[in-house]
Amino acid sequence: MTFQWTAVAAFLYGEIGVILVLCLPFISPLRWQKIFMFPLWSKVAVFWNRMFLTIIVLLFLFADAVREVRKYSSVHVNEKSANVNTSAFDHIQMKLFRSQRNLYLSGFSLFLWLVLRRTVTLLTQLAKEMASHAALETQVNDATEAAKKYMAENKRGAAVLESFHKAKTEVAAVKKQSEGLRREYDHLMKQYEQLQVGGSGFPYKHCVLKFYQQNSVRWYLPTSLG
Repeated sequence: MTFQWTAVAAFLYGEIGVILVLCLPFISPLRWQKIFMFPLWSKVAVFWNRMFLTIIVLLFLFADAVREVRKYSSVHVNEKSANVNTSAFDHIQMKLFRSQRNLYLSGFSLFLWLVLRRTVTLLTQLAKEMASHAALETQVNDATEAAKKYMAENKRGAAVLESFHKAKTEVAAVKKQSEGLRREYDHLMKQYEQLQVGGSGFPYKHCVLKFYQQNSVRWYLPTSLG
């Protein structure tokens, strides 16, 4: 094998190795993206033009291999039909084998180069989608937590509002009751004043007892009234 075809074979084996490494299942696309972001690749990018020239050389070698295969295939058929000597036929067959080998080497090198580029592109896009999905998931979780806190605050506010309305109702009831007591007290005071004018204290004591019995208040009369 000549030098150029040895280089093509080495390039093909290198492509196979890189593709196998990229297909390892335990290395996630996010990790590959971090690897692709290493400063080393920016230095390697300087040699990208040379790599492009390598692909152009592979194209020329592939075209030459196709030409050689077509050439020796036709010669092989002609020599076989002409019944030439065995050594010449074997030589043509060897040339045909080498041209076919070179065709496969160059063809698969070009094909795997396209596969490698597409694989790297897909890994990069998948890593971006995974990062975007993780960011969206974080936003959704934050929004969910905020909604839960808002709902809890609404429940606490509703409980406080309900307690306020209940207290307001109780205050209104107490106020109404106190107004009733005040009116009753005023009425008793008027009766007391009338009795004081009449000069008898017993009806006053009876009215006071009646007032506090009606309002369920426990009361002890002074000894002076007894």
